[in-house]
Amino acid sequence: MIDLRPIGYVLGLLVAALGVAMIPPMLVDIAEGRGEWAVFLESAIISLFVGSLTALACRDTRNDGLTIQQAFILTTATWAVLPLFGAIPFMFGATEARFVDAYFEAMSGLTTTGSTVFSGLDDLPKGILLWRGLLQWLGGLGIVIVAMLFLPIMRVGGMQYFKSEGFDTLGKVLPRALDIAQGLLNIYVGLTLVAVIVYMALGMSGFDATVHAFTSVSTGGFSTTDASFAGFSHPLQYSAVLFMFLASIPFVRLILLSQGHLRPLLHDIQARTYLRWIIYAVAISATWRSFEEGGFSEEIFRNTLFNTVSIMSGTGYGDGDVTLWGAMPLAVLILLGAIGGCTGSTGCSIKIFRYLVMIEALKTQLKRVRNPSIVVTPRLDGQVLTEDVIGSVIVMFTAFVLGFGFLSVALSLTGLPFMESLSGAWTSLFNVGPAFGSNVASSGSLENFPDAAKWIMSAGMLLGRLELVSVLVLFRPVFWRG
Repeated sequence: MIDLRPIGYVLGLLVAALGVAMIPPMLVDIAEGRGEWAVFLESAIISLFVGSLTALACRDTRNDGLTIQQAFILTTATWAVLPLFGAIPFMFGATEARFVDAYFEAMSGLTTTGSTVFSGLDDLPKGILLWRGLLQWLGGLGIVIVAMLFLPIMRVGGMQYFKSEGFDTLGKVLPRALDIAQGLLNIYVGLTLVAVIVYMALGMSGFDATVHAFTSVSTGGFSTTDASFAGFSHPLQYSAVLFMFLASIPFVRLILLSQGHLRPLLHDIQARTYLRWIIYAVAISATWRSFEEGGFSEEIFRNTLFNTVSIMSGTGYGDGDVTLWGAMPLAVLILLGAIGGCTGSTGCSIKIFRYLVMIEALKTQLKRVRNPSIVVTPRLDGQVLTEDVIGSVIVMFTAFVLGFGFLSVALSLTGLPFMESLSGAWTSLFNVGPAFGSNVASSGSLENFPDAAKWIMSAGMLLGRLELVSVLVLFRPVFWRG
């Protein structure tokens, strides 16, 4: 029998911490003077009360760490339970959201997906807008820590690569998991502060700069305006591209970079491939658009670059209607959304690392087919790819493909048209953000989607953010007997 008390203890502390995080939006509402501050006070009290009681009730546990089973349960429970409390301000506040909409928005925030069911963002209280940004910022930090500390131990989805390779390159610089977590926190906070300063220097207000720094570094995509980044200056759009890119490369490399070690970043095969594929995608889409729109321009380049990085990183900021670009650029963007950023970053989707592993495995298999007697060992960036790594990556990729098909069919059964069903499954499972179709509001809001579709997409966001296998394993009876 699995002891659930350590899980309850940690989960209670996280819920209480989420309650504390509601204080800054409350203070912002007090300063704005719109009388919305009481919403966050009530929400904070509820979260603190429930979280503290849960932690106290489960505190009498052995302090010998979590088992593998407990780590799986805690990881999934965290992203399933926290949105329940993150949704409270949306239900009590100015949005007056129904539970399904509030939970969808909170889940989208904490999983850094960026899909929204709200419109009229320009008129919402600043506290609500800040809360949406904070949810994404906290979710981005949480997923990086989980990806770097929990998933390698649980040996799912090829994340053990970072246990055997990424951590070893740190040597004596970061010898313990606690030090790694501290390094991640320092980089995450530091990158956020730099983004705030840059955005303000380029013309954003302090409030807009803060919220967009939260959602850029977390590759979340929530904005303070319905127009997203389309309403901001060209220099701001270029700067957002930089921060979205930095947030979607391995954070472990940024830790080393902050300590003066540039070489690991420059030689990181994921980061190099990520940049190269972005360049390819921008070149293809910009060339296509130039022929279709009568010539190349800086606007075409900037608009293409911004949306390409936004989609591939999983941020989901918008700058115009990408469906007007034509079939080829739209297909490129959809493919990029299914690729995603780098492993060990706030980026989402299948990730560059897994595609590189599958490419190397395919090359090895082709060599064996050509010469059956040859002995070939697949390698990636000089490291031997074991059967364990290759197998887990293939399983993960298969799970994503099957999950995408299942979600598409499930969404179509709710009454959504083909384009909305397909893009809804794509944006939720790969945590991209935008969806396409006539049922999507001009602001990008999914408020017109059926309630059943919103619940399905909420489940898809959770599955995609935690990389499917770590959630699906909970449905195996043998797991609970282990």
